[in-house]
Amino acid sequence: MKTAGELLVEKSKDMITVSPDTTIYDAIKTMTENKIGSILVNDNGKIIGIWTERDLMQNIMDENFNIKTAVIKDYMTRELFSADYTDTIYQLQDKFLGRRLRHLLIKRDEEYLGLLSVGDVVRASLNLTMNELNDLKAIVSWEYYEDWKWNLRRK
Repeated sequence: MKTAGELLVEKSKDMITVSPDTTIYDAIKTMTENKIGSILVNDNGKIIGIWTERDLMQNIMDENFNIKTAVIKDYMTRELFSADYTDTIYQLQDKFLGRRLRHLLIKRDEEYLGLLSVGDVVRASLNLTMNELNDLKAIVSWEYYEDWKWNLRRK
């Protein structure tokens, strides 16, 4: 079964980050250009927060929120959740569902390697299930039974 580290290699995307003083408008522009639903906040080489589409939906309800002047450090989520790079697809699913997350940082030791979305893990899980089903179909195919002979002769 694939691990978080292997999923990151397949995804082969770098972590997209912005500085803490980036405006929300510029963060959204970066997210749109990169076709991503979240952006990490990097302060001098250290990931200190994440800001997502879900955050935008909540932030925009504040009547004082101005997308052009608000800076991401004031609105980002500072509590970062992560999984180990050796975690399996099932362990990742458990973390996404248990914490109701859409994005999960993957780390080895204390270093963040990348970010997986719930979509990345669902896709990998579906591929795993399809491969298992194909293997089972091959085992129980009609050809298998056609070649199966009963030895009914008595000695």
